[in-house]
Amino acid sequence: MGMKPLVAGNWKMNGLTAALAEIDRMAAGFDAALAGRIDLMVCPPATLLAALAARATGTGIAVGGQDCHAAASGAHTGDIAAEMIADAGGTAVIVGHSERRSDHGETDAVVKAKAEAALRAGLTAIVCIGETRAEREAGRTLEVVGGQLAGSLPDGAHAGNLVVAYEPVWAIGTGLTPTPADVAEVHGFLRGRLVALLGAEGSNVRILYGGSVKPSNAAELMAVPDVNGALVGGASLKAADFLGIAAAYR
Repeated sequence: MGMKPLVAGNWKMNGLTAALAEIDRMAAGFDAALAGRIDLMVCPPATLLAALAARATGTGIAVGGQDCHAAASGAHTGDIAAEMIADAGGTAVIVGHSERRSDHGETDAVVKAKAEAALRAGLTAIVCIGETRAEREAGRTLEVVGGQLAGSLPDGAHAGNLVVAYEPVWAIGTGLTPTPADVAEVHGFLRGRLVALLGAEGSNVRILYGGSVKPSNAAELMAVPDVNGALVGGASLKAADFLGIAAAYR
């Protein structure tokens, strides 16, 4: 489809100051040839966002946040506004990750409000969706992800400010991955839903796959139709593993 794939790393609640050195290692392996083929992004914890963004300047590696509040400012102790992420040097923010949905009870409406906040701040919204093991075993995968997609998409979304990440909840951090055929079914369905919801723009929105992506399975997963990159968890904490995944596009 001609769109540039995105490989994004979600560090989750991992990383102290010493972890910033991993960006130097990532930059060393993110040569011009690879940079011409893909976009590379790291989403560190908020405590490292500004420092990592400064360190990544000139490397071609983008930096994003892991969550934001729907409001631009206010009495929301412990929360971070999308504008703060942008001010710290971020260009994107993950919203609706399954861990936010499960640990913090975030609904599709909450995720939509956060995604709209991202757009308000000039950030790309990386909207996460995915089914649980019970939902998959009940044959409800497409129903669940279709509902999450429709309920979570921000108003004003287009291919330039929206990324969708499909992460089957049961595959995150478990070492389990769906088959390429399973991934193809869901991504193809999501592509159709995006076109239905956004019109022609939906054809160009990047759909990432996430869930136990590692160097050993990246090439197979990234070759699946309508997989336009990866949202990587644990394997993004070390430059060698993260670059090993990115190398699927060499």
